[in-house]
Amino acid sequence: MARTQGSHSDITGPRIRQAALGLFARHGYAAVSMRKIAAEVGVQAGALYNYTPDKQSLLFRLMRDHMQDLLSAYGEQKQTGDPQDALRRFVGFHIRFHLQRPDEVFIAYMELRNLTPENFAEIEDLRRKYEDGLEAILREGQRAGIFAVADTKIATLAVIAMLNGVMTWYRAGGRLSLDEVEAVYWDMVRKAMTA
Repeated sequence: MARTQGSHSDITGPRIRQAALGLFARHGYAAVSMRKIAAEVGVQAGALYNYTPDKQSLLFRLMRDHMQDLLSAYGEQKQTGDPQDALRRFVGFHIRFHLQRPDEVFIAYMELRNLTPENFAEIEDLRRKYEDGLEAILREGQRAGIFAVADTKIATLAVIAMLNGVMTWYRAGGRLSLDEVEAVYWDMVRKAMTA
């Protein structure tokens, strides 16, 4: 049987992941079948199994890749000893990184419930590493007397949840520029931490 045009592994594998990403983000993991992913890519459903063992593996890989990209990009950010400057940089980084990846962000937060326990544990570990970076900033600011935070873990989760909200409403070309949105969010976070 002849191979489907464009079904080379270095092309088809990424196309399958991209199709799954878009379909999971638009319709939800549970509503998307392997057959639907195959149709989106333009291959036979059985051909998908040459690239992934199952739909769960696709979801897990998408989430893992997103979290690894996030950790890698954050690790490349210029570090500063000033907790307030570090927090400002975190706010800007988080908003800008995530706005460039709306489908990945949606899946990373909304589809956790569909992971197997083993896959969930690995993704949760990666998320915790990212959260630990922010919590370390808050703890340092707390020790320096800059931040008045009663519980750095709760504050970490609250800040990330607030920043994630930008992805639900921000549109380029809207009333506020991205720089203005970042400044507004930084002001809110700064005031919340220094109350």
